[in-house]
Amino acid sequence: MKIIIAPDSFKDSLSAEGVAQAIADGLAQVWPDAQLVQCPMADGGEGTVDSVLAACHGEWRRHTVRGPLGAAVQARWGWLADSHTAIIEMAEASGLQLLPPEQRDACVTTTYGTGELIRAALDAGAQRIILAIGGSATNDGGAGAMQALGVQLFDAQAQRLPPGGLALSRLAHISLEQLDPRLAQVRFEIAADVNNPLCGPHGASAIFGPQKGANPEQVQQLDAALGHFADHCARVLPNDVRDEPGSGAAGGLGFAAKAFLGAQFRAGVDVVAELVGLDEAVRGADLVITGEGRFDAQTLRGKTPFGVARIARQHNVPVIVIAGTLGEGYEQMYAHGVDAAFALPSGPMSLEQACSEAPRLLRERASDIARVWRLAVRTR
Repeated sequence: MKIIIAPDSFKDSLSAEGVAQAIADGLAQVWPDAQLVQCPMADGGEGTVDSVLAACHGEWRRHTVRGPLGAAVQARWGWLADSHTAIIEMAEASGLQLLPPEQRDACVTTTYGTGELIRAALDAGAQRIILAIGGSATNDGGAGAMQALGVQLFDAQAQRLPPGGLALSRLAHISLEQLDPRLAQVRFEIAADVNNPLCGPHGASAIFGPQKGANPEQVQQLDAALGHFADHCARVLPNDVRDEPGSGAAGGLGFAAKAFLGAQFRAGVDVVAELVGLDEAVRGADLVITGEGRFDAQTLRGKTPFGVARIARQHNVPVIVIAGTLGEGYEQMYAHGVDAAFALPSGPMSLEQACSEAPRLLRERASDIARVWRLAVRTR
């Protein structure tokens, strides 16, 4: 019996590696001789670098950068020496988790620190840079990151623009003269789980601005500012990518990465699956178990269980999901390769209790699944 265990993290509870280990422990109680292959996963958001480094035996590196409001923060990034690949989780430098709710201000937060991490990867000799761009606190169109890499933004008085998305409304001139020349030699990829355009009713400001501190009036102002930024970018760059899927990811960092760096947009779960060798692992498996904190209709937008199920389906391997909760519309995943789904709680309990007891609950659900599976095999 070969079982692939490929879950995402359970937010505020366990890392993907911790989830995978707990599931493996539960399965081993019933199948002590089973081949249990752990492939911790992620979809481009929080925990992406953790999952890849755990599977690929990479290393963490640390760098002091500007945080979303300019204060210095210690940010980590991943390094795979064999392939000269850097994996940068922008949330480490420019993430929402770095700011308490009362300090979140989408008008002035900046991605400058993310650009500093890219520069550190260039200094290390990176030939491929993967940008995992979930969990941002920013709405600056990626302008801050590009400024850290040498792009100069000026207002009508030839003064450098201050940080933040709202300042882009005053943009009058873009200079690429000091853009780091090493960028042209690097392959960039964006790993994300959203496909929004830069502007409009489904754009970065409208959809994600409010959770970053923008009120309705500021959302409109930021959307106009990003459009103004895109207009100027179109004058100095060969392609206008504002309407492409993913350009609105991370407050528009997806736009800047595509426009200035030529980055290829990919679903984050596909990037992680490739790096950890999930497709090869699933070949010849009897069962795949995946999971995430909340399993619902949003999973169809490219989250981990969706990507894992798609790969398993190509090899005719059944998939079972263990989730913290089963939300509205989760049944839609049954048409996309998932065969069964189970919620973590064994009875009524608070979210705090479920989070604190997640390892035990995961072991119990995995053990229950193994017992049912063993019974089904016996009665064939």
